[in-house]
Amino acid sequence: MTAITVLDLPEETHRALQTRASQNGRSAEAEVLDILEKALLSDPRLRIGSELAAFGKSFGGIELAISRDQTPIKPAEYE
Repeated sequence: MTAITVLDLPEETHRALQTRASQNGRSAEAEVLDILEKALLSDPRLRIGSELAAFGKSFGGIELAISRDQTPIKPAEYE
């Protein structure tokens, strides 16, 4: 496994990392690995339908009464 070194890490950032790692029951190194994996290996595509469905569910769901217009389409006329 490869190792990296982060230079000039601000003390405030280091404390926040240690706090987050402690809250998740991990070492600081395991927390950094988790953060990097989530940031770099997640699916970058936005799934708008899934996001909208999740948003609706967060409000208890939305029921829509959708009926399709059954009128036949009039063909285009080219003159």
